[in-house]
Amino acid sequence: MGITKTDLFTDEQNAIAQMAKVLGHPARVAILQFLVKSNTCINGDLVQELGLAQATVSQHLRELKEVGFIQGTIEGVSVCYCINPAKWAEFSQLFGTFFENYFIAQKSNCC
Repeated sequence: MGITKTDLFTDEQNAIAQMAKVLGHPARVAILQFLVKSNTCINGDLVQELGLAQATVSQHLRELKEVGFIQGTIEGVSVCYCINPAKWAEFSQLFGTFFENYFIAQKSNCC
């Protein structure tokens, strides 16, 4: 596998790419949608909601947590996850600006 030359790109481009990569699996999108809807959850709820194995859900949660989309607390044998508001705001701002720039620059239909 080749080495990604992230230093060739801006911090914003790298951040958007990293966030998009994490969202590149429908299970992680479903997890985020569930967390947004419920505002908190326990890992077991996600296993029942998604119909995936515990180990699979845990792997997806780990990837979402590594990029900062979610945060969690350990309460006994349960882990409670929720949306990380700061990262969610950053995500919203970065992608909002990314998509808005098209409409700002669009003067005519190119095709």
